[in-house]
Amino acid sequence: MFRKILVANDGSEGAKKALHAAIDVAKRYEAELHEISVEEHLPHYAATVGEVVEAKQEAADYFRKVTHEAEMAAKAQGLRLTSHVVPGHEVETIVKFAKDHGFDLLVIGFMGHSRVFERIWGGTSQNLTRLSPCSVLVVK
Repeated sequence: MFRKILVANDGSEGAKKALHAAIDVAKRYEAELHEISVEEHLPHYAATVGEVVEAKQEAADYFRKVTHEAEMAAKAQGLRLTSHVVPGHEVETIVKFAKDHGFDLLVIGFMGHSRVFERIWGGTSQNLTRLSPCSVLVVK
């Protein structure tokens, strides 16, 4: 049923739950497994170039750790995970990536780092579900 699976991973607890669900589904369907981490745009009003460079380095270090952990979790289950770190706005970037690369399942956490509402459905997951070009599995 699912041949190409994309899991959104911002490193949050919700994303980790989504990753483990995506690994399970990929094993079950012998599907290709990818993850996407979206590096949001840098601060709009940086005081110095050094602040921009520092913010970029912090983001690169963070996503290097996130992708390494995800790849090791997949490897432990006998799967290969291809990681993509893409700059942009979370929803737009994930929707475009899923469409451009022909994914047939997007797996997302119920809430991640970018939650808009406190104890209700997160704005990012809600928008991804509504705009995604493929089926979406929301993991609570």
